[in-house]
Amino acid sequence: MRRRHAAGLILALCVAASLVGCGGSDHHDAYTGAPKIVIDSDFNTMGDDGQLFAMTTQLMAQGKVNLLGLCVVTGNDWLLQEEADALKAVERMGVQDKVGVYAGANYPLQYDVASIRAQQAANPNGYFGAWMRPEPTQQSQLTPPPDGFATSTQLKSETAADFMIDTIKRYPNQVTIIEVGPPTNLATAVKKAPEIVPLIKQIVYMGGAMKVPGNANAVGELNWWFDPLAVRTLLQTSIPQAVIPLDVTNTVPLTETIFNQIVNPPTGQTAVTKAYASANAGAFASNTDLYDTLTIAYFTDPTYATQTQSAYLDIDTTAGENQGHVSVYPDAPPAGASPQKITYVTQFDNDRFFKLYVDLLTRPVPVKFQ
Repeated sequence: MRRRHAAGLILALCVAASLVGCGGSDHHDAYTGAPKIVIDSDFNTMGDDGQLFAMTTQLMAQGKVNLLGLCVVTGNDWLLQEEADALKAVERMGVQDKVGVYAGANYPLQYDVASIRAQQAANPNGYFGAWMRPEPTQQSQLTPPPDGFATSTQLKSETAADFMIDTIKRYPNQVTIIEVGPPTNLATAVKKAPEIVPLIKQIVYMGGAMKVPGNANAVGELNWWFDPLAVRTLLQTSIPQAVIPLDVTNTVPLTETIFNQIVNPPTGQTAVTKAYASANAGAFASNTDLYDTLTIAYFTDPTYATQTQSAYLDIDTTAGENQGHVSVYPDAPPAGASPQKITYVTQFDNDRFFKLYVDLLTRPVPVKFQ
């Protein structure tokens, strides 16, 4: 058999392997150039955090975002439970080889258990997340997702804060933090490595209650109530920040129509729609609103927000009934408030958002990368 010239052989191999690329896969090319994000989440299987992750991985498959990692922090639940839910989520979506899970803080930067118990007693209808249940200390105490625990995916060895520091330094001025839990991990990163502050592209939060009552105590929204010192640490930086507060999420309800479109899609059920049905059964009957999922819509296209306001913000960090209360200063910041005006959303394009929401949550699973 006649020997081919080396260059000709390489060309032939590249042509033969064109479906996977020569020197890299088409998959990676589709999203590696997309806007880079890190999700920092008090994760749940298919509540708002789980929905956000499912939607984001579908957008990643389309090459619209580049999700660099999923960080978890105690908030909705205790860290150990959230880790298990997050590990299963990356397997469910089929992205365990692309998106690592990084364990973060199990407790807020500052907290007073006696005060928390008093606030729970004073606000019996409030939502206090992890503080409403015993803290698990071992695997046997965890609740499995409806489709079972992860079978092979493991936590990354790096902590969430260290992962954020390293990632922000690796991609200066390119990384947006989608902050949908108590921001303890990011505040820890900023305190540990303040040099990353000018390197963070932006933070997009779901958190806070600007001019509406809280959903934890009477004035505080859970994410910001849970660790107000972490929030204040970040508000006082120069990082560009935008907020999706309760003011707007209160106006985006989960209706029975939307629920049914997701759990009974014409294309057939998936692992996501089944988990969604299990996690959200009857939610529309209890005046449930949509929260964290609004952040990824806003990040990909800020025109989803049809009305916004900007102001200097501060938050009450003291233990007690004012914990988590956000002060809004339209004209000038007092000492301790944010040094820059921060945009917060007050109205969303619900019809347009729900089309995106239903579409992304009913797509094939595992995700299919372009």
